[in-house]
Amino acid sequence: MLNKEQPLVDEAKEQIKEVYREDDRPWVVGYSGGKDSTVVCQIVFEALSELPKEQLHKKVYIISSDTLVETPLIIQSINTTLHRIQSEALRRDLPIETHKVKPEPTQSFWANIIGKGYPSPNQQFRWCTDRMKIDPANRFVTDKVSKFGEVIMILGVRDNESATRANVMKSHTVEGKRLMKHSSLPNAYVFAPIRKFELNDVWDYLLNDESPWGDDNHELNKLYQDSNSGECPLVVDKTVKESAGSCGNSRFGCWVCTVVNEDKALNGFIESGEDWMRPLLEFRNWLTNIRDMRDKRAKYRMNGQIYHNEVRVEQIEDKKFVILPKKGGRPRQVLPFHTFDVVEEDDLSRYLKDNGVDLSASIDHKILIMKNNGKYAQLGLGPFTMDTRKEILKQLLITQRDLEHPDDSNFELIKEEELRIIRRYWLENGDWEDSLPKLYKEVMGYDLDWEYDDQPLFDQEQLTDLEILCKQKDIDIKLLKKLVGIEKDYAGYKVKRGLNEELEKALTQDYLHV
Repeated sequence: MLNKEQPLVDEAKEQIKEVYREDDRPWVVGYSGGKDSTVVCQIVFEALSELPKEQLHKKVYIISSDTLVETPLIIQSINTTLHRIQSEALRRDLPIETHKVKPEPTQSFWANIIGKGYPSPNQQFRWCTDRMKIDPANRFVTDKVSKFGEVIMILGVRDNESATRANVMKSHTVEGKRLMKHSSLPNAYVFAPIRKFELNDVWDYLLNDESPWGDDNHELNKLYQDSNSGECPLVVDKTVKESAGSCGNSRFGCWVCTVVNEDKALNGFIESGEDWMRPLLEFRNWLTNIRDMRDKRAKYRMNGQIYHNEVRVEQIEDKKFVILPKKGGRPRQVLPFHTFDVVEEDDLSRYLKDNGVDLSASIDHKILIMKNNGKYAQLGLGPFTMDTRKEILKQLLITQRDLEHPDDSNFELIKEEELRIIRRYWLENGDWEDSLPKLYKEVMGYDLDWEYDDQPLFDQEQLTDLEILCKQKDIDIKLLKKLVGIEKDYAGYKVKRGLNEELEKALTQDYLHV
């Protein structure tokens, strides 16, 4: 350590020692791999190292979030650092444990997008943060609360980061107290020892104090210089989710982040010489671009609800045009009015039936709805269609198969347990042909050991007969598949509590009764 006066660092260390000695509540320290969380972990580590052994009376858990789609080099670095922290803590006999928290397989990025058909996240529908970052961290904290009664969370948040973040922190601060009440977790408190730090204080400390576990903080500084970006914090509070912002411009976020239009992080890595990551960027850009393509999405929400989005119709010279605004990767479109079928709102049901329109199919019937108020609208978009989900999985597996990771020849973009979850979701969603194992073998060239219990209910010949029968009797095949799937889920239970409610939800979906 270089001799340099660092009054803020000394003050933070003394506060850490005082708060640590005050009670028996264990600590949970958030570590994202970025500069602020590195400062907190390092100062906590040093402060505990300076305490007498008899005062080290309670556990300190350092947790890091692995969303399963972390930028490969960053998760590799985080894994290395957590191992180094743990090893050095054991050597010094410090009560520190390192842990990684992950989303449940059913809540992973790919389980939601490819399995359930969730559209990829954007600024208006950023479903990923809760499922992949907040919930896993909160499960860990809740587990410790149930064991110890209360916990204190140590976070690398600073007032100086943004006005929104400062206001959120101020709203949870009690005058004269160093701990803030966690806004959503009962019996959890937040301690922010570096909240007074400016950006220069962060780097002054990191570049002048050697890492106690042997990391090179100059390498961390180089990452920021290369990308000109910030870090993706370990978000553990829904009220600061928005102030945390998107991590798509960050070296410390997900490689497949679709919330931003341009992923400066992956671009930065590639420009810095990591050209092997180019296929990841290409896949991410493709996924972003298809999000708002109408032929990739069903025309009703996941709960079956149909909704309309109003569109502009303008007269340009002697012709009428439909104006579709830019959205995500979809450019602004000016389309001739005469290329649409104009249907009055009250006649939509008859039109769909007469024309055999399947609102779940990968085709965009150019329907323009004339609403009762005289304005025009299009059918709103819902989940990715089954065909699109298969397309996404195929492209992802091709990317994984052909990726040349320099340090890990077995590097996976999607885990086997996620594939099994996706397969189950597809079968529940009516994919009785059991497409996933065939698709996997087609791309990868080998089979996985698929579970027998997940086999489809009918073979191809029986399915064909069923589809013909449904057509003859004017029964929606998707509805039939849904009802059979629900019944299968409840098979074997003596008390089928909830079965009637699930059947009723399936039978009352909007798209069946437009």
